Amino acid sequence: MLALVAGLVLTAVGLAPEPVAAQRYGRRGSPPAMSTEGGDIPYDGRLMFARIRFELRSPWDGWAGRQPAWAHDYPRAERNFMTILSEITSAHAFRGGSRIVDLGDPALFSFPIAYMSEPGHWAMSDGEAAAFRSYMLKGGFVIFDDFSGRDWTNFEQMMRRVLPEAEPIRLTVDHPIFHSFFEVETLELRHPNYRGYTAEFFGYFEDNDPRKRMLAIVNYNTDIGDYFEYSETGFLPLDLSNEAYKLGVNYWMYALTR
Repeated sequence: MLALVAGLVLTAVGLAPEPVAAQRYGRRGSPPAMSTEGGDIPYDGRLMFARIRFELRSPWDGWAGRQPAWAHDYPRAERNFMTILSEITSAHAFRGGSRIVDLGDPALFSFPIAYMSEPGHWAMSDGEAAAFRSYMLKGGFVIFDDFSGRDWTNFEQMMRRVLPEAEPIRLTVDHPIFHSFFEVETLELRHPNYRGYTAEFFGYFEDNDPRKRMLAIVNYNTDIGDYFEYSETGFLPLDLSNEAYKLGVNYWMYALTR
């Protein structure tokens, strides 16, 4: 199966490489405008990648190139991932883009799975916290990705506001989410940007009970979105890109069948 995924990464995606290095802008003035073209696609009943847009702790917090923290790897990560998902599963997935959804937007409830990048820079209002809590408790599943080290402090503070009683539970490779489609054998998904850190995975569950429904999964000290984005460029190791796609597909299949 590894060879199958590798082949799809290289051929099914088939997108032209873009420059890898992201220019970092100075901290003077206002952040540059970011194009969100293609991020307002209306819901049409198909599975669609929903990326959560959130307020930053400060205007420049988490910016890389022309992308704020919530938009890292947009739009190639979701476009590549949804191509893979539609090619290797029977999911009726929308492949032409994604939907950018604000935390307080009722449209979020149209999407069973939502993705948040860089939650170490996440800020929100009380109303947004309440809406996000309602989304997860009513069946929504959230994938938190792309943060490391001390970013955990901010992430945990935000989650305390969303789910005050919830505790992150460390996941091991024997959890069913890692075997819902592909058989994941290791969680050692190291990322070159996070040198010195070990990838860790956590789950939030109803009533803090791992036997009950998982509300969210947390990719900590790693960045599966980066592997999605650059999978056709050769910038990141192909074997690790394959493992990232396995995780992503497993997350979606697990969330859609429970």
